[in-house]
Amino acid sequence: MTYNPEMHHRRSIRLKGYDYSQNGAYFMTVCTHNRECLFGDIVDGGMVFNEYGQIVQDEWIKSPGIRREIELDEFIIMPNHLHGIIFIENPVGANGRSPLHRTNMGSKTLSSFMAGFKSTVTKQINQIRNMPGTSVWQRNYWEHIIRDEQSLNNIKNYIINNPANWVKDENYIS
Repeated sequence: MTYNPEMHHRRSIRLKGYDYSQNGAYFMTVCTHNRECLFGDIVDGGMVFNEYGQIVQDEWIKSPGIRREIELDEFIIMPNHLHGIIFIENPVGANGRSPLHRTNMGSKTLSSFMAGFKSTVTKQINQIRNMPGTSVWQRNYWEHIIRDEQSLNNIKNYIINNPANWVKDENYIS
């Protein structure tokens, strides 16, 4: 089937008009392709990583050193998805605006962070399993803008308790 812009168009799931490069806190979830359980297993209410899950954790933890505009908070890697809280803190110039010249820095948005993270994890996993070009992640990710302390605390509790609630999770596949 050929591309028809009337039929084939992607709708953004992002908040219309919101600047995802601005300082803020975000709760995100990214799922594996077809929700395949790639990263390990839940054993006695805790996540036990396999080789692929360890790659995801290592890259997640390394992210603030690579992408200095982000700070990580609570996160959990599950068999077929990842939940995490990310703070974006872009530096601003003396006039209160972001610097105009960003040499070798690229975009500082939530989506650019997620694209880079997903790409590096995919390359490493596919190299190990000798399956170049194979999807590891779903095309997009889900995010929620965290607007207050109560919401932040509720989300942290959700993340912490996610392994214990695995069988009730919407991403659970037996």
